[in-house]
Amino acid sequence: MTGTPEATRAAAALPPVHVVGTGLIGTSIGLALTSAGARVTLADQSETSAALARDLGAGSLDAPAEPGLVVVATPPDVAPRQVLAALHQHPGAVVTDVASVKQAILRDLVRSGEDIGRYLGSHPMAGRERSGAISARADLFEGRAWVLCPHEATTDAAVAAVAELARATGAAVSTLSPAEHDAAVAAVSHVPQVAASLVAARLEPLADEALGLAGQGLRDVTRIAASDPGLWTQILAGNAPAVARLLREVAVDLTGLVEALEALGADADDVADAPGARAVLARAVAAGNAGHARIPGKHGAAPTSYEIVRVVVDDQPGQLARLLADIGEAGINLEELRLDHGLGLPFGVAEVSVLPAAAGPLGEALTALGWQLHG
Repeated sequence: MTGTPEATRAAAALPPVHVVGTGLIGTSIGLALTSAGARVTLADQSETSAALARDLGAGSLDAPAEPGLVVVATPPDVAPRQVLAALHQHPGAVVTDVASVKQAILRDLVRSGEDIGRYLGSHPMAGRERSGAISARADLFEGRAWVLCPHEATTDAAVAAVAELARATGAAVSTLSPAEHDAAVAAVSHVPQVAASLVAARLEPLADEALGLAGQGLRDVTRIAASDPGLWTQILAGNAPAVARLLREVAVDLTGLVEALEALGADADDVADAPGARAVLARAVAAGNAGHARIPGKHGAAPTSYEIVRVVVDDQPGQLARLLADIGEAGINLEELRLDHGLGLPFGVAEVSVLPAAAGPLGEALTALGWQLHG
């Protein structure tokens, strides 16, 4: 939770922090730090955005006392310029940027010829499909990885300061080189964004009747397709080599799937025999199973298999809150929760993920309290 003892201790050790850029990430950093007790000032080229972040509680707009740490939370294409400006304006401060690409920014800084020992690129692995200060959250970074990306000239003091910053927001600190970081985020963030966008784009010409058949699977796959096109153009351009390499691999797999499906559909009157084609389809799904199984579980722990208890929830105010309260009263720890709304129906199904040993007791407890289980 925001303001945990660990975060509070880390915030108390921070010097004054100056955040440049009050969009989703910059404002969320300000909210997390101020709630933990740190001193934060804000700046943005948009006076309205900065004032909104202040009004939300992310920090002050007062001219900063000489900060000990400057956080550049601007889009990737302007981050190098803002980092250099911060290094010049605050000669005693450590400077970090929190953009989601690291090599391109470091390259520009090295080309400038400036001393960048006080600079350390970093990246909190958190975000939302919505942008702007109004979407910011103080708990956005809790339990999420915050990657430090030191370069050859980075000082130990810079590493220590940015690590303390990350801990003060509730994040878990990890370290990668800029090249390792960019390769990793291409796989776990950038290519998934492209995939979601490509799938969602196929929906635009569909008739309303077809879209009415959409279930939770489609919503899961396309959720991040609502992201900001301008920002993602910058991110993808900044990490173009790593993203292109992975997309070429995906393209090879897609070509194989298309060829297998075309072979199966070659007979207009029936499914063609097409020896080997079904194996291509099965291997593709199985490879997806294997990859999905490697996604870490809660708090970065090893992947854990959960049982799902499905509960019918009336589409009325307070019903979901009552369900959560009843789960708590049953002494069961909820691992994940997802709502699936039926087409045109006055209820939804809450999919409650719990440890396997808890599924039976939870089902019995909820049934005794009058809840209807689904399936």
